[in-house]
Amino acid sequence: MMGTSRPVSRRRFLKNTGLLTATAALPGWIVREAAAEQSPPRSVSPNDYIQIGLVGCGGQGQGDARNAERLGAKVVAICDVDAERLATAAKHFADAKRHADFRELVRQRDVDAVICGTVDHWHVLVSMAAMKAGKDVYCEKPLTLTIDEGKHLVNVQKQTGRVLQTGTQQRSSIYFSMACDLVRNGRIGKISRAEVWLPAGLREGPFSTASVPDGFDYDFWLGQTPKAPYVKERTHRTFRYWWEYSGGTMTDWGAHHNDIVLWALEMDDSGPVSIEGKPLVEMIPGGYTAASEYAVTYTYANGVVHTCNSTRDSAWNGAVVNKGGQLHGIKFIGSDGWIWVTRDQIGASERAIVADKLPDDAKRVYHSEDHMGNFLDCVRSRRATICPASVGHRSASLAHLGVIAIRLGRKLQWDPVRESFIGDAEAQGHVSRPMRQPYGYDMI
Repeated sequence: MMGTSRPVSRRRFLKNTGLLTATAALPGWIVREAAAEQSPPRSVSPNDYIQIGLVGCGGQGQGDARNAERLGAKVVAICDVDAERLATAAKHFADAKRHADFRELVRQRDVDAVICGTVDHWHVLVSMAAMKAGKDVYCEKPLTLTIDEGKHLVNVQKQTGRVLQTGTQQRSSIYFSMACDLVRNGRIGKISRAEVWLPAGLREGPFSTASVPDGFDYDFWLGQTPKAPYVKERTHRTFRYWWEYSGGTMTDWGAHHNDIVLWALEMDDSGPVSIEGKPLVEMIPGGYTAASEYAVTYTYANGVVHTCNSTRDSAWNGAVVNKGGQLHGIKFIGSDGWIWVTRDQIGASERAIVADKLPDDAKRVYHSEDHMGNFLDCVRSRRATICPASVGHRSASLAHLGVIAIRLGRKLQWDPVRESFIGDAEAQGHVSRPMRQPYGYDMI
């Protein structure tokens, strides 16, 4: 059955999730466990620095690179198709060699690993090129633009044996790992439902075309996507609100929260068997194309129903659900209660669900206390990261399935083993997209 058919208000959100003041601080037992597991600060000599190349010098990319430097890496190369962003990044990474083409950066011999902080439609091509050049990769989420791209990326990772970390940093959050441990160990009984709430996207427009700014290689920025007149709102921070380059908040925030659902359900290598979706508002002609408000329902082979709904706004003044005021998160519902988790809180239908310590022999998820730190540790140890290519692909695919269902507005049947739609040629046509030349796989 479909979720809500109208925009979700703050009052209805709180009513639907069953939340009043049920959120709680971390219980003492999990704090003590985390403290006991915490690794001592690692002393890294200059000769042991992992040398990083940054592709995509926007705020997220620079933030990732600075975080890597904090943890014992050194940025030796930077790349962006926007000369202004490249110059801004160079103010911080003064000794880094500058590039306008990522293919030059991945060939730079002193680069050990690449951080891909580009717009979504460049994630796969940059990551594949880096791995083929012998570099490890930290790639921002969502890992892919299409499901088919993910298959290609996973194959390249397997062929090259390189380390890849997907930037789904919630897997390195104690709140989310604790929620998954509790769900996996039956703390709320048999799971019947997971409810995900995401911030609504932008609904604006129409927009005007303009001249391409000096120093911005717009054709390279468009890359594999269809040629389109320059519109400022298509690029940089707001690219994610266009179907052509991303999937709105369904892929932006959904790549985080829906990923945690798969983790808790022990379905990192699988997915749903049916998806039903629809937009809740019409977008403005000439404006952003990705649905700003939507409702999606996933059903898994084990009978678990997973809903993903947008909230009307990303934040309300005075909200008490998240410390940051954002009304989004995940609610797991079982036969013996429920658990609600966000980036800064965890709560449950009864205090004992989170307050009582798990037994020593309980099943535990992969533990990471720092997402970038986990990547750098794995570069050194050559073990798998907490979110490798195969997992990042499945998480992104879940978001893409939701987007396809929203765009088609009907129930779809999915084979998670073959990763293909059943009896629906139109839906299958969305699994991949034509790549505008010369920006296809041949360019790498």
